[in-house]
Amino acid sequence: MAHYTLESLTAIMEKLRSDQGCPWDREQTHQSLTRYLIEEAYEVIDAIEQQDPQALAEELGDVLLQIVFHAQIASENGQFTMDDVLKAVCEKMIRRHPHVFADTEINSVEDVLSNWEAIKKREKANQDRKSLLDGIPKHLPALLRAEKIQSKAAKVGFDWNDISGTIAKLEEEIEEFKQAVAAANHGDMEAEIGDLFFSLVNVCRFLNINPERALNLTTNKFIRRFQYMEKQAALNNRELNTMSLAEMDQLWETAKKDS
Repeated sequence: MAHYTLESLTAIMEKLRSDQGCPWDREQTHQSLTRYLIEEAYEVIDAIEQQDPQALAEELGDVLLQIVFHAQIASENGQFTMDDVLKAVCEKMIRRHPHVFADTEINSVEDVLSNWEAIKKREKANQDRKSLLDGIPKHLPALLRAEKIQSKAAKVGFDWNDISGTIAKLEEEIEEFKQAVAAANHGDMEAEIGDLFFSLVNVCRFLNINPERALNLTTNKFIRRFQYMEKQAALNNRELNTMSLAEMDQLWETAKKDS
C-alpha cells in the first residue's frame, strides 16, 4: 500500500498547476475556489451527521486539498507557502494553550475560553479592531453569524438575565411581524422576520442549542415525511400534484406517526 504525506499532496498540487498539469487546475484562483471550500466543509458536516468514519476521512481529505490548493496559488504569487500555513497554526495553538505548553494554571473550561479570548486580543492581527464585533466573517451562514454576534455582545454584559427575557422578546417580535403582515408592507415584513430570526437565535443560545443544527434536523424531518407521502401516493398509482390538500394532509399525518 502506498504511503502518502502532506508533502505528497503538495507535490501533486504543484504538478497539477504546472505547464504539464491540468488546464482546469491551472486557471483557478483564490476567488474561484471559494465555493468549493464552503461546499467541502458542509460535506464534512454531512459525514459527521451520518456517523460514517470512511466518508468523514474522505471529506476531510477534500478540505485539506482545498487548503493545499490555496497555498500553492499563494506560493506561485510569492505570498506564502504551505510551510507558512503550518507554522502559523502550530504557533497559534502553542500560544493559545499556555496551560499545556507553558506554566499557566487553568482550572476549568470557562478559564480556558476566557484565557483564549484574552490571548486573541493581544495578537497583532486583532489589535487594530475597533469594535468587539469586528472579525466575525460576513459570509458565515446567517444563523451562525447572529449567534456569534450575540455571544460577543454578551461577553460585556449586553444580554438578558435569563431565558424568560429572550422568550418575551420573541413574543414581542411575533406581534410586530403580524402587524407588518396586516399592513402589507413588504419592507417592514422583511425587517420584522429578520428580527424574529435574530430573537429565535437568542433563545437557542440560552438553551445551548445550535440553531443551524436544529433547523437542519427539522428540514431533514420534512424531507423524510414528504418522501413518505410520495411513496404512498405512488403505491396507489397517484402523484401528489393530482391529490387534494385534504388527501395530502392525511398522508402527512400518517408520515408523522411513522417518523
